[in-house]
Amino acid sequence: MTRERDPFRIPQAGVEVAPLAGLAALDLGIGGSLAPGRFVSESTLGGMVVYGVYQALLCGLRSEALVRRGELRRRDQAALVARSVGRSVQRGAATGLVLSLVLLIFPWLSLPMALAGMVGAGKASVDLFHAFWDGLDQSQKEELHEAAYRAGVNLGRLVHGARTALPEPE
Repeated sequence: MTRERDPFRIPQAGVEVAPLAGLAALDLGIGGSLAPGRFVSESTLGGMVVYGVYQALLCGLRSEALVRRGELRRRDQAALVARSVGRSVQRGAATGLVLSLVLLIFPWLSLPMALAGMVGAGKASVDLFHAFWDGLDQSQKEELHEAAYRAGVNLGRLVHGARTALPEPE
């Protein structure tokens, strides 16, 4: 798995959040039994929310580096995030709909999907950390490296290409 370092390329939510999107459901607050139509609609909306929130975080954090360097204005960043989230929500609706229908027919697949969701959440967390890291300037990165070193944590393994050890603090 390679890390995308191009700050001009905004990553898209992908298969890493698909299992979570398939398992997520928004309670519509409609009383009554769990009818198949209600299950499908709640799962589809849940998938849209999962994809939308993840994409908003990913795009916002990644584009922050461009804003800090003066290559993108805040207004343009907001428009970029909105367009990116719009496309991602469509993908989330399709994914949530398909996976809810699959779970409706094969409910026993929810356990393997939950396990795949945990793996996907781990990858999504690393992607979000990298997007956050790319938005920091050099002095902030140095500060975090020093604080992590004092805490006994090696950020070099998480951030490829970074220093693995800092000099002993005075």
